[in-house]
Amino acid sequence: MEYILYAKGHPNVTSAHKSTFEVTMDKEIGIKADCIIGVSSDSKLEDFPDELRKAIQCEDTVIKIQLQTENGFDEIIGYGHLELTLDHPTDMVCRKSDFKCSRTLMIKANKAAVDLNRELISDLKQGKELKVKIIVE
Repeated sequence: MEYILYAKGHPNVTSAHKSTFEVTMDKEIGIKADCIIGVSSDSKLEDFPDELRKAIQCEDTVIKIQLQTENGFDEIIGYGHLELTLDHPTDMVCRKSDFKCSRTLMIKANKAAVDLNRELISDLKQGKELKVKIIVE
């Protein structure tokens, strides 16, 4: 099962956070927002189809997130959990830890913002489009 959403980069993308990365519907971010890699997302967690939401809310679900820009690509693997509410109105956060809140899309991810492909991040710093493909197996 797949779901695709689009966001865009921002000049303040630093991609320096060591435990998370985030895509938000917010249009602006400050320089201290070192986990945010995409802004102006066209979707929020509540927009996900029910079947996808139910799959993400299972502990044994493997979630792959593919991030793609004009010149960069990366894939992150993490897990779902029954405590993920998937109801934050603007933010989607992927976490290396097992912390869960309304913003959390997946836990125990194998990458955070600091680990992402540098060509991808370079494109995002230039404000280029970000394609986010969420794959649940």
